[in-house]
Amino acid sequence: MANQNSDIEDLQSRLAFQEDTIASLDKIVATQDRAISDLTKQITHLNEQIKELREAVRSSQSGGFNLVDERPPHY
Repeated sequence: MANQNSDIEDLQSRLAFQEDTIASLDKIVATQDRAISDLTKQITHLNEQIKELREAVRSSQSGGFNLVDERPPHY
């Protein structure tokens, strides 16, 4: 009987540990989901900016002014 109680206590201890681990992992997954969502929004925004810059370069090249050849102000 003592052996059964010990086995039950061992199982209860393992279950409690697993529940704690699952809760911790759930928090981590939720945090990562938010981070991925934020990064996806940033990538979308950056892609839009790149598209706008490409269009600006194309339009400036057709007007005789080339942004690619323009030196930055620190030169």
